[in-house]
Amino acid sequence: MAPRRAALPVLALSLITATVLATAPAPAAASVTATTPVTAAQSSSGLRFVDITADDGVVLKANVAVPATGGRHPVLIMPSSWGLNDLEYVAQAQELTGRGYVVLSYTPRGWWFSGGEIDTAGPKDMADLSRVIDWALANTPADPARIGAAGISYGGGLSLLGAAFDRRIKAVVVMSGWADLVAALYADETRHRQSAGFLELAADTLGHPSAELSDALDDFNANRDKPQVQAWAKKRSPATYLDAINANGPAVMIANGWGDTFFPPNQIVDFYNRLTVPKRLELRPGDHAIAELTGLAGLDNDVWNSLYRWFDQYLGGVSTGVTSEPPVEVKPYNAPEEHYAAWSALATSTRRYGLGAIRWYDGTGLLGGDPSTGWSKSLPTDKDTFANGGIALITNGLAAFTGWQPWIWLPTVDRSRAGVWASERPSSVQRVRGIPKVHLALSGTEPQGTVVAYLYDLDALGNASLITHAPATWLDDKGGSRSLDFSLQATAYDVPAGHSLTLVIDTVDGLYYDENAPHKTVTIEGGSYLDVPLH
Repeated sequence: MAPRRAALPVLALSLITATVLATAPAPAAASVTATTPVTAAQSSSGLRFVDITADDGVVLKANVAVPATGGRHPVLIMPSSWGLNDLEYVAQAQELTGRGYVVLSYTPRGWWFSGGEIDTAGPKDMADLSRVIDWALANTPADPARIGAAGISYGGGLSLLGAAFDRRIKAVVVMSGWADLVAALYADETRHRQSAGFLELAADTLGHPSAELSDALDDFNANRDKPQVQAWAKKRSPATYLDAINANGPAVMIANGWGDTFFPPNQIVDFYNRLTVPKRLELRPGDHAIAELTGLAGLDNDVWNSLYRWFDQYLGGVSTGVTSEPPVEVKPYNAPEEHYAAWSALATSTRRYGLGAIRWYDGTGLLGGDPSTGWSKSLPTDKDTFANGGIALITNGLAAFTGWQPWIWLPTVDRSRAGVWASERPSSVQRVRGIPKVHLALSGTEPQGTVVAYLYDLDALGNASLITHAPATWLDDKGGSRSLDFSLQATAYDVPAGHSLTLVIDTVDGLYYDENAPHKTVTIEGGSYLDVPLH
């Protein structure tokens, strides 16, 4: 179908920028002095705004804060997020210098007042990161043996990529970053519309996009030159350089949100599982950059507290106990925090829920038991329903603060446009942990098409809270029957006793571009099922 642009990223961009910049002081000509010591141990000598000249002459805007005490100190390099600038981390720079770190934050090329054009974590950005490290070593009391990198979103991705290209980086903290940009853009062959639209809007509004970036986004939106766009994204993916990261051996901590609509958690989980360095994975409720947001205002924040412990352990020479703890920490949507020795330990079993025939009296099928045959359910390819993944940043972002999952009243889902299957209501809690998987037997398909699956927690009154979801697209030169296997996004959710696990499948969601031909149908056949990981 034709591309459908969304204006909602404008609101999201304004919200994030206003929130962050409202908490940061305005830049001064010389320095800004901290007025309140953040710890009893040390104090900051003040914040200085500096220019750092890249290898090609581009000037990067930066600020640096140095502990007041003498001697060499570990140094943290903190690139700013996509659309923001080096003021982003001012509150945290005060905290970290109080802990004994030199903190150098910078605005990557192409953004705000830094020169050049946006390189989108390309080779120029990697050279810039190394040049910033050079500058810190030459102009601050930074210890060359204790260099760390950290950031949110774009800054986190730059930091992780930097650990592949500059072996001086000994520890990394990635907050809401990406591991596989190809998967983030084209997960299960489906283009992520709203998140890419936000990235494009921010670049056009607050930066200077390179022709390479503009061409890649234009091609992405127009659904053309896909191999070229994927090659561009692969070059900018830490997963591409996994061997180099493992060889360099930095200690890597990754923190993301279950509901991250920019960089969904499955690509992060896969990358984490393949890391062989000291590592830690933390997943919490929330959308992109939401879980760590309050820390930018200097408020107490679980993600930033974990960052302190990580760098204190691997750069600060302080035994924080983090090396003796289970390295996987998850905060379920509706249960207390949990710790696991490995990602694979989240699920102790997998239960298969067969999709049953649709009942004539309520338009719903049974979810459970062995997959049955002899039934079918046809869906229109161009009709949306109330089942959806929400609005990028907004829906799951609010859920992180309120604790309320995106929800619908299930009776409002039009059964002529969606397939709905609900399980029996067990007398005990079902602890969903991990990555649910869907197998659909399809018939009557066009050569290209998209379906979207939503897994809900349904109460006795018809209120359905979203547990996880994902789209899946097929692209080939023939239609007809096919099997479609895809993964929903990783989740951790307790389905209360007496509630029904409910699967809804339709063909349209505003978060994504779909590849459906208009005025057609796709039919789900018997033999389809859902695999749910349980603990």
